[in-house]
Order: sequence, then structure tokens, then C-alpha cells
Amino acid sequence: MSAPVPSGVDSPLRVTLDVSAVPAAPAGAGRYTLDLAAALARRPDVELIMTTRRDDGPRWHRLVGDGAGGPPGRVLASAPGPRLLRLAWEQARLPSLLRSVAPDVHHGPHYTMPERARVPVVVTVHDCTFFDHPEWHERSKVLMFRRAIRVAARRAAAIVCVSRTTADRLATVCDVRAPVFVAPHGVDHARFTPVEPTAGADESVLASLGLDLGWPLIVFVGTVEPRKNVPALVRAFDRLVPRHPELRLVIAGRDGWGGDEVEKAVAASEGHRDRVVRTGYVADAAVPALLRRAAVVAYPSFEEGYGLPALEALACGAPLVTTAGTAMAELAGDAALLVPAGDTEDLAAALGSVLDEGPGSSARSQRRERGLAVAAGRTWAASAEAHFAAYRHAAGRPPPAGR
Repeated sequence: MSAPVPSGVDSPLRVTLDVSAVPAAPAGAGRYTLDLAAALARRPDVELIMTTRRDDGPRWHRLVGDGAGGPPGRVLASAPGPRLLRLAWEQARLPSLLRSVAPDVHHGPHYTMPERARVPVVVTVHDCTFFDHPEWHERSKVLMFRRAIRVAARRAAAIVCVSRTTADRLATVCDVRAPVFVAPHGVDHARFTPVEPTAGADESVLASLGLDLGWPLIVFVGTVEPRKNVPALVRAFDRLVPRHPELRLVIAGRDGWGGDEVEKAVAASEGHRDRVVRTGYVADAAVPALLRRAAVVAYPSFEEGYGLPALEALACGAPLVTTAGTAMAELAGDAALLVPAGDTEDLAAALGSVLDEGPGSSARSQRRERGLAVAAGRTWAASAEAHFAAYRHAAGRPPPAGR
């Protein structure tokens, strides 16, 4: 049974959320959409209606159930599967679907919006790399998403940016006429925790991936694509092995576009290629175990809109090395060691300093406590609240008195 709306509170805001771009094994923006949808479904002040691919309805029905504590949710499984057809559907068919549903606001969580929609639209912009670094993306995506972001910046009722870094950059690359709301990601604290759920659970996960519990691990989690800078991580690892003969580098994530550069870096390794473990896509349940058992988590990406794996590492109490001047630095602050983007020598030095500290060092303990404090404040409930502020603005509903 759904929770009643408290007396004196507005009727629930009817929100349609387009989840049709979320793959079966979500990462990045897909993970954001999934966790945001779950958080919105729990709110008594949101009536959530999700538009999904025709073959993907059951997953989202399981997520909303009878409303998951909020008003009863609905799933409209009507979008085609292939990307180009789905994008055409968004422009040609979604506007009429929205007219029939009559939401207070529609949310496009992945850069795009139905341009002929007659309801207020909120659009999430994750990053601006399509403008700044087109070489990191397939050309077709660059052309498509540049246009989509420009349209949203001019025509959306509100823009959601996942970090202040992204919001500031968006203002420099686009004519932004829509109000911008910064809504940082949360982290699933039920899964990403410093304590393993049951004794021996982490060891079992590592064994299933061919890893020995006694090996010190440098762990990278994420889709392997050009902007992640994984080849530099492989080269940095190569410099560290002579001083740490048991060291292993774990690259956990599927190959994205341009991932062959990582294989070239591994092939060029100076006799250490057998110490680089490519796991491919790792199930959600296994990721926290990898992070908890890491001697150091490396997230050397050149640029991200947010960098959720960095937050998940902090929530697990893992030492983190990431990139200065990025959204990850905005997030982590002095809870991580920060290195210049693309500097292999500095990356190797930072990773080496963490390995040399040892688990009981005061510097590591202080960074760990700061990281846990940062992560504690980042929840999907807080993220949903920030999104809800954007929805209210777009729908023309002022916040209740006292908020």
C-alpha cells in the first residue's frame, strides 16, 4: 500500500521519466537513471510514470512495485529497442504519449528531450565532453549530443547537472537559458560499505574473479573508453611492479568505444602483462568487494560529469587516487590523492605512495575517515530531493512555506 500524502501537502507531482536508454547491464548514466528512479518511486510526493523499451517493462515494474512507498507507479513500455529508432520515437511518438498521460513534468535523464512536447521538460546534462573532447566519442554521437544539449539549454524548463563542474562548463559552451539545478549522485549505502556483508563474502568474490586475497590490488572500475585514461594506468602499474612483486592491476568493466588502446598498453608492458587482470563487466554485487579489498583504487579519468566509481570507493573506505581539476576532485577533496590529468609519472608516484604507506598509517586513516564522511552525505534520497526542486520549478509549483 502506498504511503499517504501528509495533510497540507500538495498532491503528488506527476513525473514521467524516460528510462528507455538504460541497458540491461547499466553503468554510468544508466546506473544514475536506475538509482534515481528507485529513489523517486519511494517519495510520497511523486507519482512516477516511466517510459521504457517495449521489451524492458518487467525490470521497471519490479522497481516500482505498487509505488515502493510512494504513489502507485506506472510503466509504459512503448519505445523501440535500437538507438536510432528510439531517438526517432522520442521526437515523433513520445509527445503524443505525454499528452495522453498529462504529467506535470517530463524528465529526459540522458541529454535529450522531445522537442514538440507540450509539457515542461527537465533534461540532465552529465558532462560537456562532446564539445571539449569529441575525439573521445564516436562521431555520430558527437553530432547528435551536441545538438541535443544545445536544444535543451535553450528550450528545457530546467536543466539538471550532476556536478558544479559540469554546470560551470555548460555555461561556457552553450547559450543556457534554462535554470540550472546541481543534483549530485548518491551512493547505495546498503551495498557500498567498509564492512563485508558476511564473513568470507569478499574472498569468495575475489576467488571467482581469479584473484588471491593475499595480493595487493590496484583496482579500476568503469567502462573502458578513451577518457578513462586506462592506458596511462597500465603504464603507471608497470613502473610499480619491480618494487611490489605481488601487485596486480584489476581493470573491472566492459570495453567501450576505443578500448583497444588498453590492450596495446598491456601488450607493451615490460614482462608484467600476466599481472593485469581484465574482468570484463562485473556484477553489481561484486563491485563493493573489489573496492573494499583494493590496496588502492585508481580512477585516472581525464574528465567526468561526476565519477560515481570514485564515490563508491570512498564509501567502501578504499584509498583513492584520482584526477585534479575534475568533478572527482570536487567530490573527494582531500579524501583522495589528486594527480594532474594524463601524467603517468605523477600517477605512478601517487599510487606508489599509498602502497608504501601501509594499511595502518595515520595519513591513510585520516583520508579514509574524510572519505567516509563525504560518502555519508551523498545519498540517492538527497539526489532525488535536488531533482524534485527542478521538477517543482519546471511545473510552476513553488516550494511549500518554510522550505
